[in-house]
Amino acid sequence: MAQRPLTVRRWTRAEYSRLVDLGVFNGETLELIGGQLVVAEPQGSSHASSIGVVGAVLSAVLPLGWAVRIQAPIALDEESEPEPDVAVVAGAHRDYHAVVPTRAALVVEVAESSLGFDRLQKGGLYARGGVEDYWIVNLIDRVLEVYRDRTPDRAAPYGWRYRSTKHVVPPADAALLALPAVRVAVAHLLP
Repeated sequence: MAQRPLTVRRWTRAEYSRLVDLGVFNGETLELIGGQLVVAEPQGSSHASSIGVVGAVLSAVLPLGWAVRIQAPIALDEESEPEPDVAVVAGAHRDYHAVVPTRAALVVEVAESSLGFDRLQKGGLYARGGVEDYWIVNLIDRVLEVYRDRTPDRAAPYGWRYRSTKHVVPPADAALLALPAVRVAVAHLLP
């Protein structure tokens, strides 16, 4: 007897939002990634602490008119609403009381066990979604990975990738692409 291929049901952002509003997921931490519901990994104390540190460091250096969102949704397209560890968006937190932001000036993922997924899957997703400045705080190698210059690539996850990858180590600093005058010491982002 021949096995039939499995059918995967893809979800839209509108369907996902409705299910969240109805409480269907009962507090389970999920992200909509490329039309699929992905269960978020449990966090260890190092990962959780590092997310807080990155958020605090960015909040301290940003001028008025920018908000730092911690593990909050970003509506990238009709089939993706990830919840990056940290995102910098234009405006204030109150601006997003009833809507999910559709653009981020910077997205940051803090990576230990998720490093490969954050580089390839999330990188392709963010590149496709128009994120011009994507950083990975790599806790394993103690380096900041800076991804920029999005380009279509049929071989890449979600059909996009970043052309430029730069590894920045202490004592160097990094500037936000959208705010070049804002500089962050890499040492302050690492534990």
